Amino acid sequence: MVFGKTTVVKGEPEDEEEEEMVDPLETLRQKCAETKHCVHTQERLELCETRVGSRSQTQEDCTEELFDFLHARDHCVSHKLFHSVK
Repeated sequence: MVFGKTTVVKGEPEDEEEEEMVDPLETLRQKCAETKHCVHTQERLELCETRVGSRSQTQEDCTEELFDFLHARDHCVSHKLFHSVK
């Protein structure tokens, strides 16, 4: 069985050094967060956080902006994730 670049035979790793397994979901989330649409929604979220943080008394929060960013990122991930899973 193969995990990453390390070969495992009958539960015993070969003489190669073991490499840490990388979660493909986290890798894709990072790549998708760098796309044009995700960068735009993340900028809107950061502006909102700055605006809300600068006020001492406000009922505003940035829930909508956060959900917009997460939706955009996860939409991108959903199109790519299962192509990388074996």
